[in-house]
Amino acid sequence: MNFKIFAFVAALVLLAGCMKEDPVQTEDKSYYFPPIGKTDWDTLSIESQGWSRSGLAELKVYLAEKRTKSFMILVNGRIVVEEYFDGHTPTSTWQWNSAGKTLVSSLTGIAQEEGLLNINNSVSDYIGKKWTSAPEEKENLIKVKHLLTMTSGIDDEESQLTLPSKLVYKADAGTRWAYHNIFQKLMDVVAETSNKSYDDYFNQKIKDKIGMDGFWKHGVIFRLYHSSARSMARFGILAQNKGKWEDTQIIPEAFLFDATKTSQDINPSYGYLWWLNGKSKFMLPGGQEVYNSTLIPAAPADLYAAMGAEDQRLYLIPSKNMIIVRMGEAAFPLKPNFAASDFDNELWVKINKVIQ
Repeated sequence: MNFKIFAFVAALVLLAGCMKEDPVQTEDKSYYFPPIGKTDWDTLSIESQGWSRSGLAELKVYLAEKRTKSFMILVNGRIVVEEYFDGHTPTSTWQWNSAGKTLVSSLTGIAQEEGLLNINNSVSDYIGKKWTSAPEEKENLIKVKHLLTMTSGIDDEESQLTLPSKLVYKADAGTRWAYHNIFQKLMDVVAETSNKSYDDYFNQKIKDKIGMDGFWKHGVIFRLYHSSARSMARFGILAQNKGKWEDTQIIPEAFLFDATKTSQDINPSYGYLWWLNGKSKFMLPGGQEVYNSTLIPAAPADLYAAMGAEDQRLYLIPSKNMIIVRMGEAAFPLKPNFAASDFDNELWVKINKVIQ
């Protein structure tokens, strides 16, 4: 073989070999779905995104100070930042708290798509009468959709228990927004209409299909999902792709579209158990005060989020194809802590120093 041709071929072979050594560190606009049943997950360097390493160092200090356990940033499904604190690892589990409401919302949409229920029907149609202590005519006004939007009219100041005696009438359904554990009745509706336990139906329709780990813990007051941060990220990937995992539609696209848009006029920053940024006003759990501001001023306007007490967070930013996960203890343990807190804006100020 001619020496020049040999040298050229050898150079091509060497170049191909170098390209195979690190295929995930290059910019890739295609969307990535981590394989099910494996720990493999493609990554991207922050340099490939043009992000600030000094900003990341500052963010990590802040996360540690604010009692974080797990933190991830993904772009197009690939991990760009993954940090663990206080002994946590990629397989450590933590409670989602109210961020898990978005799992309940999604499963309700799946049940509706399968013809098991209609969110515009009365809850009583599915779980019977006297599931509250409200007069029958008032109880019948409460539709499945009212549970999705926190507008049941049940008194949030009475109790967070969902026993009939504790579900007390306050206002007609649809006329008052108030955060309440009554959303858990969606889980009962799904279980009743699917003729399965809620956990089995969830595992079959969402968890197993996208490779999540985790489990539901059903307490007297709270019914919470526990999983790794990576499993929360998997759910974020599913939501960001309009309910589709690779070629399989799991959450109905139309339902998820409605779920992540303003669901009623009282609190425009709330969808179907999802929180929405970029609106003109918002309300928070525990009161009727209206705040004339966006939910997280420092965050992108198109952000929507699963939010749970003690600052469990799943942020989705469609304009950036970005997902952010934060799990841990309350960032401000001495302050009242609800689904949204002062932590969100502080955190986004730090994140912006990384990504901008």
